[in-house]
Amino acid sequence: MADLTESQQNATAGTAQLNEANGSTVTQDLHTSAAKLSIAENATVDGSVDPVKTPFINPSSASKIPDPPSLTPDQLSKYEEVLTTASSWTTKPSSTPNTPAIPITDPDRMWLTRECLLRYLRATKWNVKEAASRLQATLTWRHEYGLEKHTPEYISPENATGKQVIQGYDIAGRPCLYLNPANQNTERSHKQVEHLVFMLERTMDLMPAGQEMLALLMNFDKKMGADRPPMWQGKLVLNILQSHYPERLGRALVINIHWVVWTFLKLINPFIDPATREKIKYDQSCRQFVPPSQLLKTYGGEVNFEYDHDVYWPALNELAAKKRAMMIERWEQAGKKVGESEYYLKGGEKGVGSDVAENGHS
Repeated sequence: MADLTESQQNATAGTAQLNEANGSTVTQDLHTSAAKLSIAENATVDGSVDPVKTPFINPSSASKIPDPPSLTPDQLSKYEEVLTTASSWTTKPSSTPNTPAIPITDPDRMWLTRECLLRYLRATKWNVKEAASRLQATLTWRHEYGLEKHTPEYISPENATGKQVIQGYDIAGRPCLYLNPANQNTERSHKQVEHLVFMLERTMDLMPAGQEMLALLMNFDKKMGADRPPMWQGKLVLNILQSHYPERLGRALVINIHWVVWTFLKLINPFIDPATREKIKYDQSCRQFVPPSQLLKTYGGEVNFEYDHDVYWPALNELAAKKRAMMIERWEQAGKKVGESEYYLKGGEKGVGSDVAENGHS
């Protein structure tokens, strides 16, 4: 391998510091800033540099997470109303008629964060009743869809060729989820949708404190020709994203679009929420939106990424699991409250969601 650049040497050294740290310290501190961890710029989980084989640990210094929008007095009042309602729930409805309601669990309560309630309020244009109804519908969906059963081992065959990769962060600190249809390795099925949902959940695990959204990058690779997802699959994915992951997409970058895929996109376009459509950029330079030092070369960046499933898959899932474990620990220590702050759960300063000031993080 050629001599390493200074930034590559720093990345390797930073990862070594992480690997030498005490396990509990890693679990707790992995979610704080790179400065707190003394992790160098563009460090990866395993220290790989050229080629990169595992996820970057933190956003680069070129990424700046924007401050959250302030709430008006009316919006804060509506948030508090939804918080009171959600805090009172002891069950969630079943989607099957004449079936008993399902008890609310600790994972349900932890999912009902301050930011989650606000996302559903924004998605419903601050309609309190509709936001509460949609929150309950998503609690039911998450239970009945079986998210907890979608383990890394179960999903692993779908990602054996690296057709989806979480790698790096965009200029706003959003983790990047790459979709590479040319690497398709399985027949069209509902498991492919489960795979996407699994990767969305892991992408959210990797969001740094203060960032609630992800960046989606899709390279259709014109060489793949006429292959495109069936309409049923496209509509199902859209329904899941818009119904159960509102306000999660920060930007979508789509490149190398074959004319047949253009036809599919035109067919599916009427089903896409107008606010979502505005976030999609077609065949533009990805370097405008993702720092080149964390953008894959196949998308115009500088990262020589090589997908090795036996290396990447366990590294991704271990990193995500550590982040989730730390969030659970912080949630329990703060009193297991509905409306807890995601900013706090992901390593920010302590603040209970119901008491957080209306202008953002406490």
